[in-house]
Amino acid sequence: MTGSHTPQNGPLGRRGLLVGTAATALTLSTVSFANAAPGEDNGKGGGTDQADLTKTVRGTLPTGSPDFVYLPVEVPGGVREIAVSYTYEKTPVPAGTQGNALDIGIFDERGTELGGRGFRGWSGGARAGFFIRADEATPGYVAGPVRAGTWNIALGPYTVAPEGLPYEVTITLRFGEPGTTPAPGYPPERAKGRGRSWYRGDCHLHSVHSDGKRTPSEIATAARAAGLDFINSSEHNTHTAHSAWQGLWGDDLLILTGEEITTRNGHVIALATDPGTFVDWRYRARDNRFGHYAKAVRRAGGLVVPAHPHATCIGCHWKFGFGEADAVEVWNGPYTPEDEIALAEWDNSLVAAVRASKPWVPAMGNSDAHREPDKVGLPQTVVLAEELSRDAIVAGIRSGHSYIAESSAVSLSFGASGGRGGHAGIGERLRADADSPVTVRLEVTGAPGCTVHFVTDQGTLFTTALPESGSGTVEWRTTPAYAAYVRAEIRHPSTVPGLPGAPAALTNPVFLGG
Repeated sequence: MTGSHTPQNGPLGRRGLLVGTAATALTLSTVSFANAAPGEDNGKGGGTDQADLTKTVRGTLPTGSPDFVYLPVEVPGGVREIAVSYTYEKTPVPAGTQGNALDIGIFDERGTELGGRGFRGWSGGARAGFFIRADEATPGYVAGPVRAGTWNIALGPYTVAPEGLPYEVTITLRFGEPGTTPAPGYPPERAKGRGRSWYRGDCHLHSVHSDGKRTPSEIATAARAAGLDFINSSEHNTHTAHSAWQGLWGDDLLILTGEEITTRNGHVIALATDPGTFVDWRYRARDNRFGHYAKAVRRAGGLVVPAHPHATCIGCHWKFGFGEADAVEVWNGPYTPEDEIALAEWDNSLVAAVRASKPWVPAMGNSDAHREPDKVGLPQTVVLAEELSRDAIVAGIRSGHSYIAESSAVSLSFGASGGRGGHAGIGERLRADADSPVTVRLEVTGAPGCTVHFVTDQGTLFTTALPESGSGTVEWRTTPAYAAYVRAEIRHPSTVPGLPGAPAALTNPVFLGG
C-alpha cells in the first residue's frame, strides 16, 4: 500500500509545538498503518504477493524551523523491519546564503524524551535511508525488535533556504518473524602494552557508522600504520560502532568507545565511556543541559573533550564554556588558523588558572579523520600511562601527562629541574621558591627544520632552532617568579606570511613554584 500523507495545518503539519527551550521540537501529523494489513496491493502492480506496507509524507519546512521535527509513525504488531528513506530539495541559493540541509534519525515506541531510552539511530545527513530489524540495522542505527507503538522519525533541519525546505519521507514496514538480536561484543579495556610508557592515540575518528567512509577494519589498519597504540570510537550522535570492532583489537591496539556529541552549539568528544553508552545531543547552550550530560559522560567513566572549538562550520563553534571540560582539543587534523586560535585560547586559560590557583584543562590533538586522504594519527596525543588500559589512558589525559605530535616520527622528553633538587615532567609541578634557578630541558627527535619555542604565562620567552637533523637537546634557565609555567612548541617554518608555522609537536605545561 502506498499513500501521500499530506500534513495538515500548513506546511509543517503541526500537531503541537514544544516550547521553552532553544532546541525546540515540532511534531507533525501521525502516519498510521492501522487500516492496512499485510498482503494488500502495494500500488506497484505487484498484486497481493508482497507484504510490504509503504506510505510517503511530503511537506515543506520554513526558515526558522525548530532544531527537531518529529514524524510519528504508528507501527502495528508483527513488523519485522522498518525502513525509511528521504529526499529534500537542495534549492540553489546566492553565495553567502544558507541552503537546505536536512538530517535524519529515529526513536522507537519508548519516546523522544531527552536522555530517554527511545533512541534507535541517527545518520545526520550522511545517508538517504536506513532500516532496522532485530538481527541487523544500517550502521548508525540500533538493531533490535520493531515493537508495536508510536515511533518517531526525527528530522533535523540543519539549515533552511529562504524559499523553504521541501522534503519527502517514505516509510516501509515489512512483516515476518522478527529474528534474534545478537549480543554485542565490545573491545577489552586493556591491551598488553609496554607497562609504564608513552602511548600514542587518536581519539577523534569517524567510520561508516556516522559520516565517515572508512570501515572499522580500515581504521584499525590505518591506526597501526600510523604507529598508534590506542584509538577512540567517536561517531556523531550514535554509539553503534562500539560493537563493530570484533577481531580488530590486539595486544598492540587498545580500542576505546565514545561518541562525538554533535549539538547545534558545538561538538564534544565523550572519550572512553562505558561500551554501549549513548549520550543525547538535542540541546543548545542556553538550555542549561550540557552540565547534566557532561556528568553523564563522567559517570560512564569517560572524559569530556570539546572538539575543534573554533571551527567555522555551522554549529561547530563551541558555546558551552570550558567549566565542564576534562581536556580540550586544540589541534584537529591538518593544522589551520582555527587551531591557532584554539591554542591561544587554551593558553589564556592556563594563565587564568595559575593566577587564580584553580585547576587547569589539558590540551590534546586528534585527526578527526573521515575518509581518504584524511590521515589517521595526524595529529596524535602521546600519553604517559602506567599501562595500556582504558583507566590508565584516561588518567594520563585527565592529568595532562601528554603531548601532541604530528606523527609517530616525532618524540620528545620535556621537564624542569632545580629548586629543592626535584624534577617535574609534563603536566606536573616543580616545587621551587620564587627566585630559585630552574632548568627547563627539552629533548626532541624527528623534527627536521623546526624551531623550539618555550611559552610561559608571560608569552614566548625563548626560541632556538633545532639542528638540521631535527634531533637535539635544548635547555633554558628561568625562575618561578619569571615563569609560572613553561610549555614547548616545536614548529615548522612559516609558509603563510604573518602566521606561525604549523607545529610538529606541542606539550602540556610544566608548572613552576608553589
